[in-house]
Amino acid sequence: MPGPKVRRRPNFIFIMSDDHAAHALSCYGSKIAKTPNLDRLAREGAMFTNCFVTNSLCAPSRATILTGKYAHAHGVLTNAHSLDPKTVTFPQLLQRAGYLTAIVGKWHLKIQPKGFHYWCVLPGQGRYFNPEFIEMGKRKVYKGYVTEVITDLCIEFLKRTKGRPFCLLCHHKAVHRPWRPPPKYARLFEGVEIPYPETFDDDYKNRASAAAHADMRIADMPDYKSEMPKGLSPEERKKWNYQRFIKDYLRTLKSLDENVGRLLEALDKLGLAENTVVFYTSDNGFFLGDHGWFDKRFMYEESIRVPLLVRYPEEVRPGTKIPHIVLNVDFAPTILDYAGLPIPKDVQGRSIRPLLRGQSPKNWRTAMYYHYYEYPGPHWVLPHYGIRTERYKLIHYYTTGEWELFDLKRDPHEMHNVYNDPASADV
Repeated sequence: MPGPKVRRRPNFIFIMSDDHAAHALSCYGSKIAKTPNLDRLAREGAMFTNCFVTNSLCAPSRATILTGKYAHAHGVLTNAHSLDPKTVTFPQLLQRAGYLTAIVGKWHLKIQPKGFHYWCVLPGQGRYFNPEFIEMGKRKVYKGYVTEVITDLCIEFLKRTKGRPFCLLCHHKAVHRPWRPPPKYARLFEGVEIPYPETFDDDYKNRASAAAHADMRIADMPDYKSEMPKGLSPEERKKWNYQRFIKDYLRTLKSLDENVGRLLEALDKLGLAENTVVFYTSDNGFFLGDHGWFDKRFMYEESIRVPLLVRYPEEVRPGTKIPHIVLNVDFAPTILDYAGLPIPKDVQGRSIRPLLRGQSPKNWRTAMYYHYYEYPGPHWVLPHYGIRTERYKLIHYYTTGEWELFDLKRDPHEMHNVYNDPASADV
């Protein structure tokens, strides 16, 4: 009689974009973005509807994903901080266990990547056209559009795996500012007026002073100043900037989605899809005109909520929607769990594998912790920490002593701070 089936160690592809808000995917209900290839991942795998970051900023989020720790534990509190080279990351643990490891694209952590057999990363933010990369320590310019170049390099890596278990981090620059689409999509949405968000004309009243203090208003963004028609009123300028910005964002996103499709097709052609866990997420959310803003950083929903799509045919039922609160501290322990490796005791996240199996652990978190540190600095968002439960959000701006409390059921757009309402005292 044949013995029990021995399950192969799964491969991993971790696709991460930059500044891709969850409300800019059609599978998450976007009214303006069409993302058919990302929708395919949701259709063939699982979609998490409450995935959040613990510090909505590039470098801290990336360090959290690599380590499974909060910013105060790994030390990358802001974009100015560097990850300690002695810090252990999940790619290092996979490499030690025999996995072939690679990272292609955005790195943004100041130190040289460790734990990778192959690495080819953008210096700093990188550029969209004819991007320069640091490939295994040497600088090299690749001709073309950065999203396509990153995808090409990832596909080439897949072809070299030759049956070895692998972990590939595909980290896109898109859709980070400045929003530069490829020429073939440069005229997409031309002549179309993109709908405005419900909170586009937020006046920041009935909130802590931090909202009015922040410098990220669509009306004042300098990106398209040289192209703006003269003589516009402040209201006209705000709408003109929004249309210019959101169209470039969506055009850049179109290319990102297309290249996710290319990577999925390569997996199919190489016969790797069945035994590969594919993740898609973003390093943080983004305001797409919500509250009249661009950028992120605040603990408001559009900034902290990120997409999380996971496909693994051997274990995840297609079309699964998972409402549990999951965080970017959970990604590292999840990958280690699937690889059959022990999760280090100092890792602060939890494996989401039980959720992907359709289980609902009784002791799963019902609240999450957030902390933003970078001030003074770009966009002037005051430092704050907070707790978000399934219904409520409490935020403390500790440099001004102000508090905000939102009832997310009654006020999903977070327009009415009820912290000083006597009826909210118990909450």
